[in-house]
Amino acid sequence: MSITANNPDRKSWLHVDKNSDFPIQNIPFGVFLTRDDIITIGTRIGDTAIDLGALHQLGYFEGIPLTDDIFLQDTLNDFIADGRKTWRLVRNRIADIFDNENGTLKNNIQHKETVLFRLDEIEMQLPVQIGDYTDFYSSIEHATNVGTLFRDPENALLPNWLHIPVGYHGRSSSIIPSGIDVHRPQGQTLPAGANEPVFGPSKLVDFELEMAFITTDANDLGEPIPIDEAEEYIFGLVLFNDWSARDIQKWEYVPLGPFLAKSFASSISPWIVTLDALEPYRIQGPKPLKKQLEYLQQKGKKGFDINLEVALQPEKAKETVISKSNFKYMYWSMAQQLAHHTINGCPINSGDMMGSGTISGPTPDSYGSMLELSWRGEKPLTMNDGTERKFINDNDTVIMRGYCEKDGTRIGFGEVKTKLLPVFNAKKNK
Repeated sequence: MSITANNPDRKSWLHVDKNSDFPIQNIPFGVFLTRDDIITIGTRIGDTAIDLGALHQLGYFEGIPLTDDIFLQDTLNDFIADGRKTWRLVRNRIADIFDNENGTLKNNIQHKETVLFRLDEIEMQLPVQIGDYTDFYSSIEHATNVGTLFRDPENALLPNWLHIPVGYHGRSSSIIPSGIDVHRPQGQTLPAGANEPVFGPSKLVDFELEMAFITTDANDLGEPIPIDEAEEYIFGLVLFNDWSARDIQKWEYVPLGPFLAKSFASSISPWIVTLDALEPYRIQGPKPLKKQLEYLQQKGKKGFDINLEVALQPEKAKETVISKSNFKYMYWSMAQQLAHHTINGCPINSGDMMGSGTISGPTPDSYGSMLELSWRGEKPLTMNDGTERKFINDNDTVIMRGYCEKDGTRIGFGEVKTKLLPVFNAKKNK
């Protein structure tokens, strides 16, 4: 089935700004609360949110095999579970409905009042119920930088890194949508020169510039997903800020890896951009430095050219863009990550989330964390207001953005924006 929604010549009868992340060729999916306090599944074109539940009830998806309540839910899990054929049919139909040449909804004032919302009339929600979350470590530049900072620079990559997509199981309960503030975490740390740990607030709170992909029901227990089928089970991507407490992490990660340093919060952008929408932006991706085992050998173009940036905004000050990177730097692709994740028979469900790992580029201005950008605090960053940052201060806001652009068409993710509050005060917050 062709992806007619991606036609670069399409124009919408809805207003779309020239540099909008959400032209008619995007058609992402999300969940929002309407002005009438109704939660619905929706999409977005330009700065207009579209209630897909209402659109379905009005008969605009006639001929597509959808249950009556498929868009009247508070998560996308059931819709995602319907599979790629359904996703593609729905995206193509939405593109047709809002095409400038189609007057069916365009000329129906009553239906438009029911279906369309300004962005200030809605409140975005977490788009999926995330049953499981896995975070990978798949940027060779990031892994090399971290290995250089904490180990021997001559042996920055551990022996397994070029052979497997390294990952760990994360905590899904603390994944939140953009706009939800997080508190500085507390935990054990080992101060420099000390022999015993102390308890207190993390002094080295950091962001990690990542993307995450959402899966559909994929396999039964014991059944691996072949590498050449893996993308069939990937619904789409979001921007992902995997917050980290570096000092807590340094003390706790041996021998079992990240724990409290990662589980206090992870923030995502609320609109899921489908893999179909990103199809025109495929690129080859990095070549393997060592021959990969057969189950990880991926044919064709495995990467995506997605421009990424991070801005840091001190309280009552303008933001400063501190990093510009790209998803194309990922050494291990999404398909390789999913194939490896299931090679032991681990089942994957609808709404599961897989983080890419920190995305760093080859130059210092493309690093994907404060740990790298400030080189563990040795090279502080200067903000536009003149203040300096080694890591993230209380009341700083981290903003991540991402978009693809080719032949005059731009497909974007919007932003994930999160403020770091001081340590939670039980008395103050009662």
